[in-house]
Amino acid sequence: MKIPPGYRIQEWRRLFVGMALGALISWLIFLYIYGEWQEKYSKTIKEQEESIHNLKKEKEIWQEDIQKLNKENKDKLTIQKIDVKIINYERYKLDLFSVYEIEEDVKEDIRSLLAKDIETAYKSRELLRRTIENKTFKAHDKRYRLQIEEIIYYTTLSVYLTIQFDD
Repeated sequence: MKIPPGYRIQEWRRLFVGMALGALISWLIFLYIYGEWQEKYSKTIKEQEESIHNLKKEKEIWQEDIQKLNKENKDKLTIQKIDVKIINYERYKLDLFSVYEIEEDVKEDIRSLLAKDIETAYKSRELLRRTIENKTFKAHDKRYRLQIEEIIYYTTLSVYLTIQFDD
């Protein structure tokens, strides 16, 4: 049997040429679409990088400002609350109401330190000590004097006291 020559069958040639042209055209379309997408995504990535860079710069500026403000505020912290505790009231068998009255009386005496900055309060610590220790308090027909054990200066002024009989 004899194989027919290729020049006689034109349909096969057209089929192969059509397939080759179709592959070439589809490849060109693919490259065009892929190139457009890459360009679009590259542009988006570039915009996002710029946005991230700007946000980082802005964040650094804000952090510097906040640190500066925090430093200034820390320098100027104010006393917002006064806390007074009597440590050894059990020794003199004082009831809690008498202890509460004495603590409130001391708070009233040093209430002028509220809303003052801590530095000012610390500088007037000797006046605070004299105010508390030179005053006598009366409870159950006995006179008591307070002694300062510890003073903590922060937004809450904490004063820890001991009580003793007045001589």
